[in-house]
Amino acid sequence: MKSTITGWGKCSPQSVMTNDDLAKFIDTSDEWIKQRTGIEERRYCHVNNSDMASVAGQHAVACAGLTPEDIDVIILATCTPDSLIPSAAAHVQKKMGAINASVYDINAACAGFVYAMEQGKAFIESGLYKKALVIGSEHITWLLDWSDRGTAVLFGDGAGAVVIEESTDESEGEIYSFVNGLSSEKLEILEVPNFGSAMDRFKPDEAAKIRWTFEGPEIFKSGVRAMSNASKEVVQKSGLKEEDIDIVIPHQANLRIIEGLEKALGFPNSKMIKKVHRYGNTSAASIPLALVDAIEEGEIKGGETAIFTAVGAGLSWGACALKLKQDLKPKNTSNAKLSDFNGTAIDTIMKAIKYQIPEKLEQI
Repeated sequence: MKSTITGWGKCSPQSVMTNDDLAKFIDTSDEWIKQRTGIEERRYCHVNNSDMASVAGQHAVACAGLTPEDIDVIILATCTPDSLIPSAAAHVQKKMGAINASVYDINAACAGFVYAMEQGKAFIESGLYKKALVIGSEHITWLLDWSDRGTAVLFGDGAGAVVIEESTDESEGEIYSFVNGLSSEKLEILEVPNFGSAMDRFKPDEAAKIRWTFEGPEIFKSGVRAMSNASKEVVQKSGLKEEDIDIVIPHQANLRIIEGLEKALGFPNSKMIKKVHRYGNTSAASIPLALVDAIEEGEIKGGETAIFTAVGAGLSWGACALKLKQDLKPKNTSNAKLSDFNGTAIDTIMKAIKYQIPEKLEQI
C-alpha cells in the first residue's frame, strides 16, 4: 500500500507584527532584523493554539473532499499546546467535530511536522487507519521572552495541515520515505529550560519567568548540516537521484539558514521554497504553511518531486521525500476562520510586555 497527501490547509492569524512594530518596544530595527534573518513580518494569534489548528485542519479536510467525521486519526505537532491535560489535539477534535478520530500531540519542536507525517504514512500504509490529518500548529509568541531581542524577533504564530490517504494511482502522488532522528549532544543549544515538571512551581513567579537558551552560530551550523545530511539520505533511501528533486521546502527558521542549506544541497534542478520573510519561524507550522502558500501562489504546479526537511530543539531533525499529486485543485473549500480581533499585534502580547518589560510601555 502507498500513501499520499490529498488535502492541505492553513491558518494565518490576522494580526501582523512588522519589524518596525517590534522596534517600538525592543532595541532593534527593521534593517537589523532583515540583515540577520530575512524576516520582514510575522503573525500573532489572539486565541488558543487549538483554534488555529482546527481552522487549518478544516481547510485541509475540505480540500481533500472529506468531512471531519471521515478522519480516523489526528496527529498534532506542537510545542505550545493549550494544555498538557488533555492534549491540544483533544481540543482540536472537539472544535472540528472529528468525532471518529483518535487524537494525540507530538513534540519534536520545529521538526514536529515531519515526524508527524511519518506516523501518518505508517498508519495509512499499515491499514490501521484510512484517513489521517497531520497538523503543525504553534502559538509560540506566548512562550517568548520579550526582553531578549535575539529570540523575540524570530518567531510567529500559525498552523498548517495535510490529509494523508492511500494512493492507488501514480497521478495521486506518493509519500516515499523518511529519515528522522535526534542528536541529543546538541540539546543545550536551543532550550527553554525548567519549563515543565523540572520547574519549581512553588517558587514565587517562577512559572512566568521564561528564559531561552539560544546559541545562534551553533544552531546555524548544526541546522544546515542536519537538514542537508537528512535530505541527501532520504533521496538515496527513496531510490531517487538528486537531479529528480523539483522543490525543497525546508523549515522556515531564518533566511540565512535556508540559503546555507540551498548551497549545501546543490540539487541541480530544485527550487527552494522561501516564506520566512512573511511568517518568521513558526516552528512545527512552518513547512505546511510554506507548502500551502506555494500551492496557492502557483510556485507548486502539481506532480513535483519534493523534499520536506526540518531541524528543531533537541536537536531533532528529519526529511521526507514525496511526489505531490498532479491535480492540486481543491475538491471542496471551508469557510473556517479565527474569531475577529479588533486590536493590533502588540495588543495580543500586551500582558507579557507589562510583566517582562514594563519600562517599555511608554514607547508603545
